[in-house]
Amino acid sequence: MSGTDPEETVESVCPCCSVGCRVRYSDRRDGAVGCDGAPVNEEGRLCRNGIDAFDGLNADDRLTDPLVREGGTLVSATWEEAFDRIEAEFETVLDDRGPDALAFFGAPRCTNEENYLLQKLARVLGTNNVDNRARICHGSVVSAMVERLGSPGMTNTLSDLTEADLFLVVGANPAAQQPIAFNSYLRPAVNDGATLIHVEPDANETTRLADAHVAPTPGTDALFVNAVTAELLGRGLQDEAFIAERTTNFESFAESLASLSPDECAERTGVDAERIRHIAERFGRADRAAVLVGTGAEEDDHEGTETADALIDLLLVTGNIGRRGTGMNPLRGLTNEQGANDVGCRPSTLPGFRPVTDADARSAVAEEWGAAPPLRPGRSELDAVRAFGDAIRGAYVVGENPAVSKRATQSVARSLESLDFLLVQEAFPTETAEHADVVLPASLWAEKGGTVTNLDRQVQRMRPMTAPPEGVRRDLDILLEIGRRLTDVRFDYDDREEVFDELTRVNPLYAGMSYEGIGHESQRWPLPDDAEEGTGILHEERFRTGERRTAFVPVEAVPTRVSAHRD
Repeated sequence: MSGTDPEETVESVCPCCSVGCRVRYSDRRDGAVGCDGAPVNEEGRLCRNGIDAFDGLNADDRLTDPLVREGGTLVSATWEEAFDRIEAEFETVLDDRGPDALAFFGAPRCTNEENYLLQKLARVLGTNNVDNRARICHGSVVSAMVERLGSPGMTNTLSDLTEADLFLVVGANPAAQQPIAFNSYLRPAVNDGATLIHVEPDANETTRLADAHVAPTPGTDALFVNAVTAELLGRGLQDEAFIAERTTNFESFAESLASLSPDECAERTGVDAERIRHIAERFGRADRAAVLVGTGAEEDDHEGTETADALIDLLLVTGNIGRRGTGMNPLRGLTNEQGANDVGCRPSTLPGFRPVTDADARSAVAEEWGAAPPLRPGRSELDAVRAFGDAIRGAYVVGENPAVSKRATQSVARSLESLDFLLVQEAFPTETAEHADVVLPASLWAEKGGTVTNLDRQVQRMRPMTAPPEGVRRDLDILLEIGRRLTDVRFDYDDREEVFDELTRVNPLYAGMSYEGIGHESQRWPLPDDAEEGTGILHEERFRTGERRTAFVPVEAVPTRVSAHRD
């Protein structure tokens, strides 16, 4: 390897998934090794992807020079030339079309500090058109959880899930996608007698450990879950005390399920009626039941929330929220999917998932930034891409490749070409970069520091293990330079820690966190500024909405729709 080999003594966070294993470089193994005693992975084991985490640092196709488009061709340029071009082009779009003609795309592979600065840049320029792929991946589940529970993060921790008696895994394959978490927490619980029910179209690695595998007809996941709930109610297995103390609207909900029978639902879902009855019995009699949900539970339009609502209702009926070994637990996929959303890289929420319309949140941000964010929610990434060349005239894409990450690849490529200005910040050539007017060479995970937030809400520190290749700047430094050039607000920080400190002042979930407090361990949100440690189990006494009760969602109809892709 080259002279930019990682240092063996430096620890960082594995970039391969959202579990958050800690790694260091081993010269003897010429690759990654795990770190014992890490916050998530006590034994320090790594999966196959983690072992190969350092591959690519010295790849031949790394971008090492800024590129600018001249006469239809991308050519090498100096950093000063690239920044001058960016400044001029952004100002032209702002002058001619206004701030809402711009769109900003962050990424779950960027640090919290980087995503925070990107959304700050968008908002002080005057638009809420800022988003990230992670929000889309779990859009339906997150929307339902925010609306009904007040928080989109896992309600529980990986460690307390070992106490579950039953796991209902829906639209996910954690044995392959989050293998260390699966093997460290779920597998031991199942080996000790916990039941695993897998709801997934096709059998996969997770199914091998399951007691039952059901494959509802595409588009009928919500109906299947509601059928289980209806049967459970028919058997009198509901938690009457929890329903009375922590919920509302139960009578209307129960009435909406009264006509659902296992036999009727079997015909519509393709799941055998006896299997529905069996699952209802097992779920209803479990002392502690936990739902783990992946992108396969998403509705096709990423907007409907039928399946997520049905799962939340099932948990409420049985009192499986607010206790160890229970809850609604989204299985995030990429390194910092949770953090990208936590820090406000979303079109409708400021840092801490507070709506852009929330007066207190707007006031806190305005006081810190010296500029108020726009009041109207922005466009989602999907909506922004659809508006390229029309309402959206300029875009800043960091670590994302929308040219191939959307279904209509050819259409997206044409829309990228129709932009007045496209800025791409990326480490390697991509299909999106081919359409860019300026490409800035970005740093990789081992070359930068900052914080990332794992799937069960633990914030950890990444540390630079090696220097970027000659000519490459770290992403944080790039964002700071662009912010200084385009805005009059503060984009001048001594280091990434100062950025994080500002983030904690505008994000109540992170209020009590600090680099020193995180150290080589982690801090879990929510962590108020007067608390010694974060909260593991959410919704114990009150939901994160601030209310003690949340409402059931009566089932009006279960539409037939094709389910989204499943990881």
